[in-house]
Amino acid sequence: MTLEPAFWLSLRVTILASGLIFVCGLGLGIFLARTKIPGKLLISTLLNLPLVLPPSVVGYGLLLALGRGSFFKEWFGIDLLFTWQAGAIASTVVALPLMVESTRAAIASINPELEEAARTLGAEEYAVLWHITLPLAHRGILAGFGLGMARALGEFGATLMVAGNIPGRTQTLPLALYDAVQSQNYPLANRIVAVLMAIAFLLLWWVRRLERPQA
Repeated sequence: MTLEPAFWLSLRVTILASGLIFVCGLGLGIFLARTKIPGKLLISTLLNLPLVLPPSVVGYGLLLALGRGSFFKEWFGIDLLFTWQAGAIASTVVALPLMVESTRAAIASINPELEEAARTLGAEEYAVLWHITLPLAHRGILAGFGLGMARALGEFGATLMVAGNIPGRTQTLPLALYDAVQSQNYPLANRIVAVLMAIAFLLLWWVRRLERPQA
């Protein structure tokens, strides 16, 4: 057992998950911060469930959503279970609330008078969003993205449920660490831990710098 296959697979999974987290999290964060519809609290609560549910429960839900007889499988005919793409989906679902909540909070904290001033000057809604809202909220958005990336990289339980632990195919670094400990290969386990901690430290350091007040 070596470190490299699990590292490159983790990188692939994290890149795909990060793209999904950014696009979905940004859209949902804007929606929750700027719309007033009945049931918004329910939607927000459902989106945040993966943060508090056991990962095995999230993984089981994804098994039902992606497996045989599901809407996804029957209508689109795509079988993602026990592939690295399924691992990316699991990582996305678990990490998405971090991006959504950070984006929502950042946008909600913007002074609405600034956006209203742009509208009174004739700016369309998309222009207000692009030129006023997102620039003012960008630090919070990027902080949520960084936290989401770190969480996606470290995902274990839900990934194991839907992607399995197949070396070279679906075995990410957290899964490789589990195998290394089970086989008492502690030198390899130490290297995996060092890599995961180094990446997580860099991402958290970046997030903390974003949280510092601008000069």
